Amino acid sequence: MSLQAKITLGAACIFSASIIGYVHLKQQIDREAMHEGVIRDIQTRQRKKAENLYTLQQQIDLTKQLKKQNDEVLHDV
Repeated sequence: MSLQAKITLGAACIFSASIIGYVHLKQQIDREAMHEGVIRDIQTRQRKKAENLYTLQQQIDLTKQLKKQNDEVLHDV
């Protein structure tokens, strides 16, 4: 095998190995990014749930207060 053929074969092998390494690295980075997205979605859902529970509790308190005021008005009449 000539020197030029050996150099070409070596360059092709190095190039192929580099591409394979890059693809594996890119897949790992993408996988981590997707996992972070899932974690972010879970945190967002938990935050929204807490906000909704707080709003619901406020509505319950306001409803009780309104019923109490209505009862007082009805008893005064």
